[in-house]
Amino acid sequence: MTEPADFAGSDGGRKRNTVYTVEYQSRISHKKGSLIISTPEAKRRIPLEAVDAVVMFAGHITTDAIAQCVGRKIRVSALTRGGKIKFVVGGPIAGNVHLRTAHHLAARDATAAIGAARLIVAAKIRNSAAVLRRWGLDHSEPDIAIQLCDRSDQILRRIEGVASAGDRDTLRGIEGDTARVYFNGLAAVLESSPLEFSGRTRRPPRDPVNAVMSFCYGLVTTETTGACDAIGLDPQVGFLHQALRAGRPSLALDLTEELRALTDRFVVTSIRRGQITPEHFTETPGGAYYLSDEGRRKLIGLWEDHKNTSLNHEVLGRPVQRWAIPTAQATLMARWLRGDLPGYPPFLLEN
Repeated sequence: MTEPADFAGSDGGRKRNTVYTVEYQSRISHKKGSLIISTPEAKRRIPLEAVDAVVMFAGHITTDAIAQCVGRKIRVSALTRGGKIKFVVGGPIAGNVHLRTAHHLAARDATAAIGAARLIVAAKIRNSAAVLRRWGLDHSEPDIAIQLCDRSDQILRRIEGVASAGDRDTLRGIEGDTARVYFNGLAAVLESSPLEFSGRTRRPPRDPVNAVMSFCYGLVTTETTGACDAIGLDPQVGFLHQALRAGRPSLALDLTEELRALTDRFVVTSIRRGQITPEHFTETPGGAYYLSDEGRRKLIGLWEDHKNTSLNHEVLGRPVQRWAIPTAQATLMARWLRGDLPGYPPFLLEN
């Protein structure tokens, strides 16, 4: 569902929706149990019962609206135009102190921490291989199809080194080597696209495809941060991303790794279908690319549709809607930390 300015995502089976703001003159306030989203063109009223999160790329929100959201455990996030998180405000800490204590102890336990980090990296590699293989099987040009399937096999072979990796530096080396093969494959998929992509670049993104990827990764990280909060985990204490930095959602970034290939698949599909075009971007004098206001509105509408798609969850043994996966993974993480599971089972795409 797309509206001229700011909008809430379509329902598609979800009980509540995400509210987004993309205009600098947007204002979110509260009145009689509803959020009031005001722009120069229009004013909308959305009952708080219908909201699961607020994501702001521009505009401002009143302290009363924040308080009402926090009181109802509605996550409020602010992101830069490139998708980097400025802040996330949630409700009171969920779960219990015993879960958080177990989480902190596991993060400090070298064996437990590296074990979880290996599983996360292995899942990321397998998911990357699965996406490349699917692109290869679906590609109309035989030479590119063979290349993509070959790259998928190359990536899968790198999983063997993950099991024996004794530290995070080794894991990051394997991860980086895999990324090189993977993004070269992604470039081949988009070879005939009107949007330029020559490799992964960040801070700032140097082409439109990187702009979309960074934007979507930011959206995923707001979801995984909210999921950690909702389950009672500490979003700032990770296993793969373990260096403690003020405001860095390390555990949320860990969970995001498992969903990157799925997110890339969404990005590539949106571009190949002509839903995201060169007209949806702006280029800065320094050579950075960002989505325009219209581009963000368009992509957010597509993103909400994507979140309502269903994927098979191997561990749960049933289809799960994409929007629910971060919470499912945070729940499985909590079950491992409580001792209910022998290890953390990451999210895996079907081959």
